[in-house]
Amino acid sequence: MGVGKSTIGKNLANRLSYKHIDIDRIIEEKEGTTINIIFKNKGENYFRKLENKTTLRELKKNSSVISLGGGAFLNKDIRRAVKKSSFSFWLDMNLNILINRLKRSKKRPLLFKKNIGETIGKIYFQRKKIYSEADFRVRCDKLKTDTIVSKILKIYENA
Repeated sequence: MGVGKSTIGKNLANRLSYKHIDIDRIIEEKEGTTINIIFKNKGENYFRKLENKTTLRELKKNSSVISLGGGAFLNKDIRRAVKKSSFSFWLDMNLNILINRLKRSKKRPLLFKKNIGETIGKIYFQRKKIYSEADFRVRCDKLKTDTIVSKILKIYENA
């Protein structure tokens, strides 16, 4: 959450001349509302079911860069499908940088009305073990988008 998955994914897709698929945007378009409102009105379980169905469908497409939502890789079925059909990258960032990026965000349902620093830390440490199952880890601390995309391209081209 907040590391720049969508921005990095879009830029990477452009550099590869691939299609960019943003799972959260697809869900928002299908539902006609924001992720925040989906969480508020229908709950996280409803959202996670949509995320699972959408992600598994989109993973079947070739020549694309897919930006998963921050919680998607936690889903065993999604993780298995990603490992089977794709290269996965964990965009990792220093916790303090993430907190600074997210402290004013109004569109992160898991952070709504909570102690931001404590909540982000808890989410990060809960997810870290599963994120480490990604094929590659890219440290994004203080790096510009183009630098991160170049790092990913170099890894991808040598994989």
